[in-house]
Amino acid sequence: MTLSRRDVAGLLERHGLRPSAALGQHFVVDPNTVRRIARVAGVGRGDRVVEIGAGLGSLTLALAETGAEVVAVELDRHLVPVLRSVVEPVGVRVVQGDARTLAWDEVLGPDDGWALVANLPYNAATPLILDLLEGVPAIGRMLVMVQREVGERLAAGAGDEAYGAVSVKLAYRATASVVGRVPPTVFLPRPNVESVLVAVVRRAAPAVAGDPRQLFALVQAGFAHRRKMLRRSLAGLVTEEAFAAAGVRPEARAEELDIETWGRLAGCASDHANGLRPS
Repeated sequence: MTLSRRDVAGLLERHGLRPSAALGQHFVVDPNTVRRIARVAGVGRGDRVVEIGAGLGSLTLALAETGAEVVAVELDRHLVPVLRSVVEPVGVRVVQGDARTLAWDEVLGPDDGWALVANLPYNAATPLILDLLEGVPAIGRMLVMVQREVGERLAAGAGDEAYGAVSVKLAYRATASVVGRVPPTVFLPRPNVESVLVAVVRRAAPAVAGDPRQLFALVQAGFAHRRKMLRRSLAGLVTEEAFAAAGVRPEARAEELDIETWGRLAGCASDHANGLRPS
C-alpha cells in the first residue's frame, strides 16, 4: 500500500505539518508514480536501497513493496516521527540526518552494491549526487527524480545544449541518462517545474586518469566563459604546446570536449607545466 493525495494531506493535517519551502519539500501523492519509479529502478528482493528525502514515505512504501531492504533518510526532524509510523511497520529503517554530512559507512555498513532511489530536493540535488559519487562508493547506482533542467544537465553529452561543467564532473565517475518524466500534478504542493527521472551508474573506474582536482579546475575554467575559445578561457592554464599534444583545437569551445578529451587536455597541460612530455 502506498500513500494517496488524501492520505498525505491527512497526515499533514493531523500532525500540524506543512511542506517546507526552505527544504524544497514536494511530496509525491500518486501511487502509480511511486510504483513506476520503483519499477524503473529495477530493485527487488535481495537488493539494498537507500532513499534520501523520504518525507512521509510515499516512495518508501513502494520500494518496500518490491521486497528490497530499504533505509530511508530524512532531514526534517518534524517529519521523522510520522515517517517512522508509516514505514517502520513494513520493515524500513529510518535514519534522521543530513545526507550531506551523514557517516555513510555507519548507515550502509560494510557491504557495497547499494542503490539510491530518491525524490531529491531541487535545491540540493546536483551537489548531493556529485558528493555521493565521490565519497560513497557503496552506492553503485541511482535513480533520482530531479528538476528537468537539472536532469538534462546531469545526463548531457558533449555538444548538447545542456552540457556543462556538471555534466563532465558526473561523467568522470558515472554514466547518466534521462529515463522518464514526471508531471507536476503528482506532487503536493505542486511545483512550477517538470521533473525527470535520471539513472546514474557508477563506473568501475574513473573515465580518465590523473588528479581529478586538476581536471575539474580546468573544466570549471573552460565553462566559466563557455562561448569563448579555449585559447582564451584557459589562458595561463594550457599552453599552445599542450593543446597540440592533446589534439585539441585552441579555437574549440568547452562544450565540444567530452570527458576523455578533457582528461587528455588536463594531462598534457600538467605534463607541459612540469616540463615533461607525454610518453
